[in-house]
Amino acid sequence: MLNMRKGRYEARLAEGAEDIRRAQALRYLAFIENRGGAPRDGGLDADAFDPLCRHVLVEEVRTGALVCCFRLLPLSGGAEIGRSYSAQYYNLAALQAFDGPMVEMGRFCIHPAWRDPDILRVAWGAMTRFVDEQGVEMLFGCSSFDGTESEAYLDAFAMLKERHLAPKRWLPRVKAPNVFRFARVLRARKPDLKRAMLMMPPLLRTYLVMGGWVSDHAVVDRDLNTLHVFTGLEIRAIPPARARLLRGTAA
Repeated sequence: MLNMRKGRYEARLAEGAEDIRRAQALRYLAFIENRGGAPRDGGLDADAFDPLCRHVLVEEVRTGALVCCFRLLPLSGGAEIGRSYSAQYYNLAALQAFDGPMVEMGRFCIHPAWRDPDILRVAWGAMTRFVDEQGVEMLFGCSSFDGTESEAYLDAFAMLKERHLAPKRWLPRVKAPNVFRFARVLRARKPDLKRAMLMMPPLLRTYLVMGGWVSDHAVVDRDLNTLHVFTGLEIRAIPPARARLLRGTAA
């Protein structure tokens, strides 16, 4: 069972409606108040996917403060990918052929007042434990850049185009009405790699160092005031040294 304590922090599955409400309140703070997304009623970021998902909370042990949360939607395989949150924004028909267990990680956020890098490490340790316990073969979701203007992220997108596009057999196609087709627009641009990594969201950066890949376009999501790319990670493709580090965190 996913329940893990490392140093100052503990990760666990939500145990009831109050835990989920706390996660929704943190999401509201992170996505709406801090990022400038469209306001919701009641100060909660809630949607129709919440009842379908398992919710993970990362708390500071001493105070019980909720410092990070995310949700998981397990799928038996690619045939179910149309049920995912990501399928609202991307044509994922190619991934219907994936024949192993999958899990979508969504609504990942860290409290904006907390800057401790150990929070992200504990979150990934919890995810690693869930993946191992459930026999998951692919992890996927939407990785978000703050704001909806692409100009600030051109080097990051050029780096994604050059090094991290999805394999053709899994490549998501355009579905959303408003997208930035960075692989096409930035075809000739050579990225400044240092600037690219500085502008890369921490969650996406972690996916990439594990061998993750992205769609060839970003969706302009004005509701959450983000640009996001579909992100996939085939578990068997994670470099062995990186997998050992993750499992060490999850132990």
